[in-house]
Amino acid sequence: MHAGRSLSSFLSWFGAMVLMTVLAGPAPAHAATTTLVGQASSRCLDVSGGSSAEPGAPMIIYDCHGASNQTFEFTAAGEIRVMNGTRCLDAEGQGTAPGTAVVAYTCNGQNNQKWTYNNNGTITGRQSGLCLDVYKGLTAAKTPVILYTCRATPNQVWVRNDGVVIDTVAPTAPSRLVLSNLQCRSATLSWTAATDNIGVAFYDVYHDGQLMTTVTGNTLATSLTLNPGANWGLYVNARDAAGNVSQASATLPVTVPQCSSDTQAPTVPGGLMATATGTSVALKWNAATDNVGVVAYDVYRNGTKIGSTAALTYTENALTANTSYRYTVTARDAQNNASARAPEVSVTTGGSCSSAVCSVTQVATETDLPWGMLALPDGQLLYTRRDVRDVVRLNPTTGVKTSIGAMPNAAGTDGEGGVMGLAAAPGFPTSDAWLYIMYTTPNDNRVVRVKYVNGTLDLSSLQVLLSGIARNKFHNGGRLRYGPDGKLYIATGDAQNGDFAQNTSHLSGKVLRMNLDGSTPADNPFGNLVWSYGHRNPQGLAFDAQGRLWEQEFGDSTMDETNLIQKGGNYGWPICEGTLSRSGTGCATAGFIAPKRTYPVAEGSCSGIAIIRQALYVACQRGERVYRHEISGDSLTNTQDLFRGTYGRIRTVEPAIDGNLWLSTTNGGDKDNVPNNSNNRIIKINLGP
Repeated sequence: MHAGRSLSSFLSWFGAMVLMTVLAGPAPAHAATTTLVGQASSRCLDVSGGSSAEPGAPMIIYDCHGASNQTFEFTAAGEIRVMNGTRCLDAEGQGTAPGTAVVAYTCNGQNNQKWTYNNNGTITGRQSGLCLDVYKGLTAAKTPVILYTCRATPNQVWVRNDGVVIDTVAPTAPSRLVLSNLQCRSATLSWTAATDNIGVAFYDVYHDGQLMTTVTGNTLATSLTLNPGANWGLYVNARDAAGNVSQASATLPVTVPQCSSDTQAPTVPGGLMATATGTSVALKWNAATDNVGVVAYDVYRNGTKIGSTAALTYTENALTANTSYRYTVTARDAQNNASARAPEVSVTTGGSCSSAVCSVTQVATETDLPWGMLALPDGQLLYTRRDVRDVVRLNPTTGVKTSIGAMPNAAGTDGEGGVMGLAAAPGFPTSDAWLYIMYTTPNDNRVVRVKYVNGTLDLSSLQVLLSGIARNKFHNGGRLRYGPDGKLYIATGDAQNGDFAQNTSHLSGKVLRMNLDGSTPADNPFGNLVWSYGHRNPQGLAFDAQGRLWEQEFGDSTMDETNLIQKGGNYGWPICEGTLSRSGTGCATAGFIAPKRTYPVAEGSCSGIAIIRQALYVACQRGERVYRHEISGDSLTNTQDLFRGTYGRIRTVEPAIDGNLWLSTTNGGDKDNVPNNSNNRIIKINLGP
């Protein structure tokens, strides 16, 4: 007893302490403990050295045995304690860079010992913002655990046994989009909330597959930045804290008004010159001026408009030899005010074709969207109609088209889903009757095979080889290609969930490789169908003469990319878009593979590719052209623009049996899944030497 304190005062103090203890209840017990099992390895997070490990011992993965060096406690202070609570998980040296070692150190309350267990099973360091990661995705016992950029890949997912459940349920789709305060450069978009089993964390607002903005889950309206005169389709996805993404809302079309009425036409382009090389003519001219701005130049041959371009050059191929042509050009602004025509120039072609394209023949028109193409040995062409959801046989000699079968349970997505890719083995259809098709259903994207018998599809033979590929309004991928190794290659989009692209256990945002019966080849890099990953929306696949796979991929709002695919390669999305870093260490992240070519989105939005005689042809939609690259080693050189503005948006290019090129357009209705609301052409290109 302290000196000077009376007995009565002590009893009063003691009674007060008893009362406080009663009111407070018993002292809190330790939190429940748990193991942390790596999803990729099925091994436990472990303090190297076991129960006798010194402070600072590294964290590894090891066979699960439940001893104290594998038993963890999550505290209210954000610590993850181990070794009976005597040590804490610690970012070594308070490191915040990817690759920092994770150790078990004496608990000290510093920020490098504070962690958050996320709904998707990742564990984030609060100081660094990086995730607990098994080095290089390895699964062997004693592999080190480090900090790395969060990607929710299986080597970053840790499963607990204390009843905490990883969230795999996506929110419902937002609904009832309303646009208000529409002006030439801005508007307010509002919507009705989505629902989720845990809670909506974010809403992602898109136009036509391109992300505009992201807002928090308690926000149901946002201001948008618009482009004057644009015709866009707006929609919203909901996303929860675990990264699960809803299906998209219904599309809200918007026509953005111009900022002011413009009736002034541009000046006449000057300096028009024409040069003939063989049966090609190259035009160039000087820029026109305008009070607001020139957006395009329209090119005329012999008085008829033949194409448009935003550039100051235009090349026309496949003209008649030894023939004189007259050309002129006009300038046009955003409100379609056009200048007078420039003075005509005349030019005479040479006697033979020496250019990339020697002749062009329109074989057929199509009111739907031709998507996948396959040239048959007899010269006929099979193609899919995305929104009618069938396969058509085209006789190029007569122009007759015959529908040979519709895909059962096929569905659109109110965007870019439907019946897409086609492929077959080289013996098709004589020695191998199987036709491979990729298409969307109400629940997924899938790959099937069906026999081609007597000129039609025998739907009773249909086999589903692969189902469960995630679908969404956009980013469904869809291209199929038979490889020289006898395997089937499949391009899948990320279903508007970038986390899928970096998850090698997920089918989306990938190039997949399968045996022709749907089984997994034994030499695939991850023990599943994944061949390469980190892709956003790949829609072009082609093999060159060396057996190497090239891939074409839509970027977001900055750049598209052409990739040379490596087994097990990571192509960076969503951390890296082409060569643009988007988060974390971006395109400098160790292991990311850079594209061989990038394209500004305004000059790209490229879908299909084909390789003929070591030249890569790339079909572009927004860019309204075909790029021709020569393949030199692992580089793309001597690039040419073909058909710029001549045929509008181009979806698919495909090698013909005779060594030439098929081409199909995708004009009108390519973002709504409404059948037969398009105006498209199927064209045969005879290539030059």
